Amino acid sequence: MEEVKGYKVFNPDWTCRGFQYELGKTYEMEANPLCCNRGFHFCKKASDCFNYYSFDSNNKVAEVTALGLINNSSDGDKSCTNKIRIDRELTWHEVLDLVNTGKDCTGRCNSGDCNSGDWNSGDCNSGNRNSGDCNSGNRNSGDCNSGNRNSGDCNSGDCNSGDWNKASYCLGCFNTVSQKLKFFDEETDVTFEDWRRSEAYYLLSQIDDKPLEWVWACSMSDQEKEENPDWEINDGYLKKRDVSKANLKWWHSLTKRQKKIIQNIPNFNAEKFKLITGIDVNED
Repeated sequence: MEEVKGYKVFNPDWTCRGFQYELGKTYEMEANPLCCNRGFHFCKKASDCFNYYSFDSNNKVAEVTALGLINNSSDGDKSCTNKIRIDRELTWHEVLDLVNTGKDCTGRCNSGDCNSGDWNSGDCNSGNRNSGDCNSGNRNSGDCNSGNRNSGDCNSGDCNSGDWNKASYCLGCFNTVSQKLKFFDEETDVTFEDWRRSEAYYLLSQIDDKPLEWVWACSMSDQEKEENPDWEINDGYLKKRDVSKANLKWWHSLTKRQKKIIQNIPNFNAEKFKLITGIDVNED
C-alpha cells in the first residue's frame, strides 16, 4: 500500500480530539477511515491544517505518514487513514516557511514578504488578503490603509479609490464625507451606503448570472460523465452556464410591486436600463 506524507496539528500536550499521540509511534484501527467520522485525520498541505486548528505557535505540528487506507474529504483539504505514523515535530519557523511562499512572515498563506496577517500577496501587511503593501486593514490593493478594500493609499475609510480619505467609497482625496452617486448619468442625493441598503439593490443582486457552476459527481448525468472524463478524479466537474437570458428570467420572476421598486431607482431611464440589462420594462 502506498505511503502518503502529510501534516497534523495537535494541542500543546500532543492530544487531538481527546486522543493521546506520541512522536515516533504508529497508530492503527481496524475500521475503514471516513473523514469527519472515524480515522486518523491529517492534511497533505501544512496550510490546510489551520482550517481546523488555530494558527498558534503553542500547538504542536508534525510530519506524518499515512500507512493504511485513505479517505479524502469532499473539498480536498483533509484526509484520514486507519494507520498513521507521527514522524517528526516541526519548529514554528519551519511551519511559517511551509504555509507561506513569501519570506519572513508570521501570518499564513502569504505570497508577499514580512506579513503578520494572512493571505497577502503584498508586503508588510498586518491585515489580511492585501495585494498592496503596509496595510493594517483588509483586502486593499493600495498601500498604507487602515480601512478595507481600498485601491487608493492611506485611507482610514473603506472602498476608496482615492487617497487619504476618512470617509468611505470616495474617488477623490482628503474627503471626510461620503460622496453622492450618479444614477443613469444624473446626480442624486444617494450615497453608496444608501444604495447598498436599498431594496432595489437587493432585488438586482438576485439575478442568477454566475457563468460557472460546480456539479458534484452524485448529481451528474451519464452524458455529463461521458463528456467530462476527469469527473472521478475531481468528484464532479465545472459546468458552463448559459446566462444570456438570466436578466430577463429575473425580471419576469418579479412581482408588480418589485418591478415598481426597480423603476423607482433615482433618475430611472428605461432606454438606458434596456441598453445595460437587455430588459425592456415597457414589455411584459
